[in-house]
Amino acid sequence: MIAIIGAGAWGTALATVTRRAGHDVIIWAFERHVAESINTDRENPLYLPGHRLEVGIEATTTLTDTVAAKEVLLVVPAQHLRKTIEPLRSLLPITTPLIVCSKGIEQGSLLLMSEVVSELFPENPTMVLSGPTFAAEAAAGLPTAITLAGADIHAAQEVGQSIGSERFRPYSSDDVIGTQIGGAVKNVLAIACGIADGRQFGDNASAAIITRGLLELTRLCIAKGGRPETMMGLTGLGDLVLTCTSKQSRNYSLGIALGQGNELAEILKNRQTVAEGIYTASAAAGLAKKLSIEMPITRAVDAILNRGVSIERLIDDLLARPLRAEAD
Repeated sequence: MIAIIGAGAWGTALATVTRRAGHDVIIWAFERHVAESINTDRENPLYLPGHRLEVGIEATTTLTDTVAAKEVLLVVPAQHLRKTIEPLRSLLPITTPLIVCSKGIEQGSLLLMSEVVSELFPENPTMVLSGPTFAAEAAAGLPTAITLAGADIHAAQEVGQSIGSERFRPYSSDDVIGTQIGGAVKNVLAIACGIADGRQFGDNASAAIITRGLLELTRLCIAKGGRPETMMGLTGLGDLVLTCTSKQSRNYSLGIALGQGNELAEILKNRQTVAEGIYTASAAAGLAKKLSIEMPITRAVDAILNRGVSIERLIDDLLARPLRAEAD
């Protein structure tokens, strides 16, 4: 049995993926009505409507139902990960692999998700599953490539073989840090791209944000101890391009709405799902300051979302930055 903690869109899609790979699946849901819908109607209409869930996927609201699983996938929103899994500290066998599927940086501590998990479960194998994925497409069985990273690459390969299939292809890596950087910060950059599109700045501006944003990812990756080549792969460039160019992206569509002049509070009123970039923006900007690296696009998005600075002022400030060598 494989356990999935978190019954949002991606958690539900991963339940479908792992069931397709031949496993019985237990999925933990925070909301009781979500668990009831999965068990009774074989669907999660709140977060992943239109996708029927196979028999062999069962939902629960009791977290301890997950402790007997041979692998546990962690798919709750990044800012809730710590408090959600903390009750399992004394219950989960130390041999159980914990696979981080949430993308973000914890506010306050400025820790990556694997660092949060390792702090709570120092003896458990910790891995990271990340890459260019939309939940609905993975659930529908459309071809998807993703990265599964672990300090022990052979263990990561074994887990990848376990949950992978012809249409869901986990590629292995031992760069746990680098694998997370792209997945976390690309959400912030997607908001920036959305703002530019909402302002009708054109494709040139979007290409510039993606390219300069990739440089920001690489700076942060290196400063945190990851490998720069990881940023050229699925979890860096791949995830960045997907999230910055498709309206399926919650962060990109949020940015468009901001660029069109809508207030953040009003946008969020009409949304059921979390746009992680809102929270990661302040954490990523704080981490960049702590590590003494330049991330001007990330800092600008943080200022718009969390510090009340106008979009017009930030655009003027970014365009007024001195010209420099492209690699700087």
